[in-house]
Amino acid sequence: MSDFSLILIWVLCCLYFATVLSVVAIVIAENRTPVRSLAWVTVLTVVPVIGLILYFIFGRDISTKRIVPRKVKRKLRKLELKQRLGADQRNLLSESSRQLVKMGEQLSISALHGECDAKLYVEGGAKYADLIRDLSSAQKSILMEYYIIEQNGIGERLKEVLCDRAKKGVDVHMIYDPVGCYGIKKSYWKDLRKAGVEVTSFASVRFPRFGTAINWRVHRKICIIDDKVGYIGGMNIADRYADGGETFDMWRDMHLRVTGSIVASLKVSFIIDRSFIKEDNPLVDKWKEVEKDISIDGNMRMQLVTAGPTSQWSNVELMFMHAIGSAKKRIFIATPYFLPSSGLLYALQSAALSGTDVRIMIPYKSDSRMLTMASSSYITQCLQAGIKIYRFTAGMLHSKMLLVDDEIVSIGSTNFDFRSFEHNFEANLFIYSKDFNRQVADQFIRDQKLSERVDPEIWSKRSFSQKCQESLVRLFAPIL
Repeated sequence: MSDFSLILIWVLCCLYFATVLSVVAIVIAENRTPVRSLAWVTVLTVVPVIGLILYFIFGRDISTKRIVPRKVKRKLRKLELKQRLGADQRNLLSESSRQLVKMGEQLSISALHGECDAKLYVEGGAKYADLIRDLSSAQKSILMEYYIIEQNGIGERLKEVLCDRAKKGVDVHMIYDPVGCYGIKKSYWKDLRKAGVEVTSFASVRFPRFGTAINWRVHRKICIIDDKVGYIGGMNIADRYADGGETFDMWRDMHLRVTGSIVASLKVSFIIDRSFIKEDNPLVDKWKEVEKDISIDGNMRMQLVTAGPTSQWSNVELMFMHAIGSAKKRIFIATPYFLPSSGLLYALQSAALSGTDVRIMIPYKSDSRMLTMASSSYITQCLQAGIKIYRFTAGMLHSKMLLVDDEIVSIGSTNFDFRSFEHNFEANLFIYSKDFNRQVADQFIRDQKLSERVDPEIWSKRSFSQKCQESLVRLFAPIL
């Protein structure tokens, strides 16, 4: 080997180690939790090259990055807060709900809205039928933001309706996630754009921005029609939510059709995401048109809480933690993936140990074997505290629901895992209503009958190899 080659290798090694040391310094300076910081420092120093690649894809903290101009946020917040309820209406809520509402207003841009209504869907057929009907009758505007849109039956029907509305003068905007919609042909978006639909990709995964984009996905499922009707929940646009697909007999999920002033919050969320993608945002100037179109419909009180990697706080996680900590009677959770942070796990254990009825429902078999194993690794700790674990056996459980006591319910796109709490852009609707709480609780009980309760004695007899696999996969929980 020539002297030049040796010098080159030496220089490259020095550059690499200098880069690693710089990244380690950044990790330490970000003041994350000691466990998280130590984990990344270990990966960066023990696994050469691979550790650096993993950090740039999964480890970077962008909570201090401003993605939407402050001027836009201030304007939207000022206008949106005009819709919030006064103190006299808030006093009708329980003390726990009032505290949760206050936290939501501090964390997110949304206020508490009253005189709203919600229709609950637990399977895709009914949701898609109503969604297509509402879209077909749109006269002014359609705003859609979805993580997954599949080019199958419902996906093609959606395209037809959006193209028809756009050609008839309806202002149609579509935001999609390029990772979730990876399988869609370019012709699908081309047909929409040709008809007059504004189609925008959220955080496109392209070089050289690959490492800064692939880990931050828009996981929201939101639709706003004529500023009067909104949809939010866990269902993407795919036939499997209606027919179960090839792998499962059914996909159980929860989605909402909402009316009333809460629709204003959904539109604010969409406008902010649109501003993240493009600086020129005509929707901001059209915002005032929403106020005169908002209708009073129902007696539910609602609050939208959005979260994402650019937020200062882990918004939905903190809301969940506070709600769980305030529970006096019961906590029902349905989630496809159960990978709680230490704080949430301790909160659930504390609630169960103090006598609160804590029930967690997860799939017996999910659409990801690795995530199923990772979720299983937390079951023993839950059982030891007296938490009841149910594994849904009738199909794929994809619901994302938290119910606390007799008044609080949260339904949205947020899974009970690290990815949703820290990396994805999520949106959850918090509903403060005893009647709706009872309706969701009844649905949970019905699904409980389609589930297998985990017996602590039988669970402890799992094979040693199974326990080892679960523990190993759990190490990767923060990036799954």
